[in-house]
Amino acid sequence: MNKARLALVTLIAASSLLTAACETVSTTQSGTVGVDRKQNMSPLVSSQQLDQQASLAYSDLIGRQAKQGDLNPDPAQTARVRRIAERLIPQTAVFRPDALKWNWQVNVIRSPDVNAWCMPGGKIAIYTGILDKLKLTDDEIAAVMGHEIAHALREHAREQASEQTLAQLGMLGAALAGAGQNTVNAGSQLYQLGIGLPHSRRQETEADRIGVELAARAGYDPRAAVTVWQKMIQLGGSRPLEFLSTHPNPESRMRDLQQYAEKVMPLYLQAKKH
Repeated sequence: MNKARLALVTLIAASSLLTAACETVSTTQSGTVGVDRKQNMSPLVSSQQLDQQASLAYSDLIGRQAKQGDLNPDPAQTARVRRIAERLIPQTAVFRPDALKWNWQVNVIRSPDVNAWCMPGGKIAIYTGILDKLKLTDDEIAAVMGHEIAHALREHAREQASEQTLAQLGMLGAALAGAGQNTVNAGSQLYQLGIGLPHSRRQETEADRIGVELAARAGYDPRAAVTVWQKMIQLGGSRPLEFLSTHPNPESRMRDLQQYAEKVMPLYLQAKKH
């Protein structure tokens, strides 16, 4: 067996052994949308560790944005976003009751970027760029925020960190087996195409589905998740092929969102009665 093949075999074997050593966990209950995939988490990456790191990183970021005058620049806009968050957060108990005890924080950051995120432990930021450029309605803000909250509920950051740790250890094993740098790089690319990117797209789909349920239970129209993507397409911008992307393409995403929005419509209609 030549060195290149030996390195790739070693990479696969090392990754398999390390994956077997992972903990198989269910981070959330499945909800109406039925997100019930078991997740492999490395014992080298703990929830507590990531939560602490996220809290420190968030505090640092918020402090810097405040000094620059870019934190919550419009009080009315911030109040609007936080009001929506206050309706969404109680719904997280459907997926994981312990989330109600998280130290949730919600802030708006002045930035032209069309972006929003939720760190582990419930640290949320929404940029003015996505609010202003897409002219988001309350229902659409709920869709965006619900999606980001879902990432935190499912501990996707921990899952990605676990996968990256396994990949790095696997490549180290390949290097120790005598592989050259080119072969190790090729193994890394194969890992990304075969495992890393598909897993990331699956996480995005899970967040989409949980997000529409959170929105519906909070009394926001889940179909707004589709209109968000319609606006994103109209905004324009280049995108890679789906199999080379961390995200599903918008057309695939909208079809899935439409299906699951219809699935949770009874929850929305029930919430509207109260």
